[in-house]
Amino acid sequence: MPPTLASLVHHSALKLAVRAGADRLDVPVRWAHASELADPVPYMEGGELLLITALKLDAEDPAAMRRYVKRLVGAGVVGLGFAVGVHYDDIPDALVDAAREEGLPLLEVPRRTPFLAISKAVSAAIAADQYRAVTAGFAAQRELTRQALTEGPQGLLAALAAQVDGWAALYDASGAVVAAAPDWAGRRAARFTPDVTRLRERPAPASSVVAGPEHEDRVELHSLGTGRRPRAALAVGTAAAPGTAERYAVHSAIALLTLTTERSRPLHAAEQRIGAAVLHMLLAGEPDHARAVAGDLYGGLLDAPFRIIVAAGGEANGDALGGLSEVAESAAARAGEAVLVVPEGERLVVLAADGGAAVAACCDHAAGWEAARKADDGELVVGLSAPAGPIAASAAYKQAEQALSVARRRGRALVEHEHMAAGSVLPLLADDAVRAFADGLLRALHEHDATGRGDLVASLRAWLSRHGQWDAAAADLGVHRHTLRYRMRRVEEILGRSLDDPDTRMELWLALKTTSPD
Repeated sequence: MPPTLASLVHHSALKLAVRAGADRLDVPVRWAHASELADPVPYMEGGELLLITALKLDAEDPAAMRRYVKRLVGAGVVGLGFAVGVHYDDIPDALVDAAREEGLPLLEVPRRTPFLAISKAVSAAIAADQYRAVTAGFAAQRELTRQALTEGPQGLLAALAAQVDGWAALYDASGAVVAAAPDWAGRRAARFTPDVTRLRERPAPASSVVAGPEHEDRVELHSLGTGRRPRAALAVGTAAAPGTAERYAVHSAIALLTLTTERSRPLHAAEQRIGAAVLHMLLAGEPDHARAVAGDLYGGLLDAPFRIIVAAGGEANGDALGGLSEVAESAAARAGEAVLVVPEGERLVVLAADGGAAVAACCDHAAGWEAARKADDGELVVGLSAPAGPIAASAAYKQAEQALSVARRRGRALVEHEHMAAGSVLPLLADDAVRAFADGLLRALHEHDATGRGDLVASLRAWLSRHGQWDAAAADLGVHRHTLRYRMRRVEEILGRSLDDPDTRMELWLALKTTSPD
């Protein structure tokens, strides 16, 4: 620990005597500084032991000494050393009383003890403390390295928590806690997920200090990774600010975890290449070859029902697909699931277990992105297939692509293929091209009706809705069936198409529904 006034008083060679402030000798001393200025405060940084002979002070003036001592205390001076036998044979009562009133420790320095000896003692104690801290730091680094190599991140966190006398937690790219030490720290670490999320928005390396709930501890957050997007984060909770040795331990942990994270990048890239090969074999109808290439890498993923997700992101949101990939992989890792993530240029393909955590996390992420997009005009579009097996992988991929296309048309962030058949087909046609076709097909009929020579559009709608039943359609319109027959002949003449053609009837019905849906 750093030197204190008490350690200096107990230093046998210095022979210091305490004249005031005996109850405050445990304060650390940052430096010993001699000054004969009447006002040395502008040159103080706080934490100093000020040494004086009172050469330029009226040390017997009570008012002057009260002002002098009050200024020193306000500047953070932790003690005052007064050399006797130089200008004063004893410390004047005015200075002693002022020091007692302000609670400033006042030390009597005998004439045979030079100020230089006190400065050397302080300097030597500070150096010894720093040496102990560095030595402890190297020992902590060795222990953290050993734990990282033998026990992995969990062992490293346990060693770090012991070194700082607190707790430590590791977060994945999504901000979820993946490891914590001691065991009870996981729940506390989860409270800081929002802070970790905010930290990830800053380029790595980044750090911040936050207060725990009810100020129960001081928590440091550090991002891990060298890329623009941090891949993980470390939290360290302590009762007070870490000392030098503890700081060495924290920095060593950051370096080791960052190294582990960065070394995993080539492995992750290799896994993605294998995943791409497996996916292409599945889509080519070669599930046996896909299983042989995958080996144990994807567990039983290829044998159980799975879903295929096809996602696309806009140019202005290059992180959209990266974020979805991290969400899928993090959710799968926490749930102990296998997941196959394959980037395809401006698209991302995810193959994950049906009903698993990865699929749910991707859906939740897309839903959250859709809500945020209203504010920042972001872009992430996701299509989700129905459950499928290895033999039907190609069909599932097409389903996901179809759902992706529908999501784009509807302006949605996520569409599931299973839900596409649950409603009407009309929303699928609600785009500008279909509306333009409908307007062009019916324009001549609307122009005819605008002249007041009949109501061909309403008559056509009634006739089509009654499947060509003249009496029923005429009754709906309140006209004679011969009138309706005449109007339908006029429709055929104006359009130049026969209503006996089922394709014509279909196109006219969809045009009517698109322009004037019921």
